[in-house]
Amino acid sequence: MNSFLYGVTLQWKLDIRSKSLLVTCYIVPLIFFLLMGGIFTSVMPEMRSTLIQSMIVMSVSMGAFIGLPPSLIETYGSDVKKVYKANGVPLYLGLVTMFLSAFVHLMISCAIILLLAPILFEAALPVQLPFFFLALAIYIVVSLSIGSILGLAVKNQAKLTMIAQLVFLPSIMLSGIMFPVTLLPDFLEAIGRFFPASWGYRLMSDNGFCLENLWYLILVFCATVIICEILLNKHKTK
Repeated sequence: MNSFLYGVTLQWKLDIRSKSLLVTCYIVPLIFFLLMGGIFTSVMPEMRSTLIQSMIVMSVSMGAFIGLPPSLIETYGSDVKKVYKANGVPLYLGLVTMFLSAFVHLMISCAIILLLAPILFEAALPVQLPFFFLALAIYIVVSLSIGSILGLAVKNQAKLTMIAQLVFLPSIMLSGIMFPVTLLPDFLEAIGRFFPASWGYRLMSDNGFCLENLWYLILVFCATVIICEILLNKHKTK
């Protein structure tokens, strides 16, 4: 347990110094929030009721799909993996520590949005904060699980950037955070349902924490855990 806590603490310190994580978890999402928050609430004042959820979906998606995978490639696509094996460290430890560190950073970023949105844009706070934070935690975990698959499966940084964008952009455009999904053609609305962002957005909405919005996220998480285990086993044999 002490070794595990030491690993998590060490990864936290490394991530604090990481420029990539600083950009994807804090700088870009918060700049997007400051710019688009003002635009959204000016053009569509009714968005004040869902502004916090919308900006959080964008922040979590960027951190999970673009911020986490490169860190995993640096570990599992380099000689660091050999160091793990040589010292008898379980190969999954790197994934777990990076996962937990990214989770904490995303929670901090989302908390900043939650605190600033009512002050800057008169956004409405979630009615049931305990359920909101529980829904947020679930959405972050599921998103990071998908990001973990990207980091473990893709070996090339250039390919990873392209694939991450193919996951990130539809998550943002088809989730309903930019405009109501009812404005989309039926086939795009159907495609949007495959991405956890749309489910997380509904789950975090007022009175949205229910099994109807939760079951798909649970299904995706269980599937990603199995896939991550398979990918880690492949890394062990290499």
